Amino acid sequence: MSQLFITADIHGSFGTWLSLKKLMAPGDGLVIAGDLFDTRYGNYSNTDFQPESIKKQIPDLSQKLYYVYGNCDQPSFYPDHGPTLGFRYAGKMIFLHHGHENPIIPNKTDIIIQGHTHLCSLERQNSQIFMNPGSLTSPRNQLYTYGIIDEFQARIMELNTGNCLAAIAL
Repeated sequence: MSQLFITADIHGSFGTWLSLKKLMAPGDGLVIAGDLFDTRYGNYSNTDFQPESIKKQIPDLSQKLYYVYGNCDQPSFYPDHGPTLGFRYAGKMIFLHHGHENPIIPNKTDIIIQGHTHLCSLERQNSQIFMNPGSLTSPRNQLYTYGIIDEFQARIMELNTGNCLAAIAL
């Protein structure tokens, strides 16, 4: 995998989904820290709210998908996932969760990714890196952000300008 694109809190926005897909190359990975579909509270009167369209496109992704449920996702809509996920990338152990609960983080985890707050953050605490990619759909600070992790660093990127807002070497 070339790099991981990290996002959360898309909330069924088909426009956001299409924008995200344009950012990625075929060899990249896609990490979604919950609330991709928002089938619990979603606004079906909004023409951009299209969780079914997103769901239909997932099997055709050329990117590997890492996804966990958020508090607004109904597991019955997109079965076979869970509230947490651990996986390895570039020699690092990554733990993914949405952030609305406090799961037990496994030992020897290098990077913890969560969403839920719609606010981006990236920080190192002791030997661990904590990332919240913010939201590309409805940020609470007006910064439309996502994360990127490659073999050298973790970054928070601002969608509209392409600027790197924060970076930490791995």
